[in-house]
Amino acid sequence: MTESSFLLLALPLIAALIGWATNYLAIKMLFYPHQPKIIFGLTFHGVFPKRQAQIAQRLGELVANELFSIKDVAKKMEDLSTQPEAMEEVGKRIEKTIRGKLISAFPMLSMFLSDEMIEKVTNLFKGELEDFLRASAQGLAVKMEETIDVQALVREKVQSFSASKIEELLIGFMQQEFRFIEKIGAVLGFVIGCVQVALVVSL
Repeated sequence: MTESSFLLLALPLIAALIGWATNYLAIKMLFYPHQPKIIFGLTFHGVFPKRQAQIAQRLGELVANELFSIKDVAKKMEDLSTQPEAMEEVGKRIEKTIRGKLISAFPMLSMFLSDEMIEKVTNLFKGELEDFLRASAQGLAVKMEETIDVQALVREKVQSFSASKIEELLIGFMQQEFRFIEKIGAVLGFVIGCVQVALVVSL
């Protein structure tokens, strides 16, 4: 095999290596260097460390406006606290308290508290408690909206992350995607190398 033939056969492999290395370095440059470094007059700084403040701001806005709502949390609390199953258990507890502790404390009440009366009193207390829980949840929602700034909490949390922590989080759930990008670089490089070989041979 002549030297020129060997180079032609090696060209796709070299191009694949270059494609893989290029994408690998591009992914690494998303995170490195953590601090700005000046090389030959050019400043290099990882994309995520450099844009951490802007990312934190946008993420805070996204969570506060699109993903997490204090009103939704309060509504869920209200629904959970007043759902039929919960109120049924509350009614049973009220009836048990009336029949047990209340009559034990005031035996004379047994003369007036028939089963029908106990049921009415139970339903009355249950209804009042349900209204109280609903009003409390609504009041809590107002108080939470006044005192909790979801956007600021998320922004401050993300800004407090170290560059290493951000890298760890992103690679943790995007590792497969990053590997795929590296492989695609190698595949595209190989294809381009094959095209170059074909063009050279055809001349």
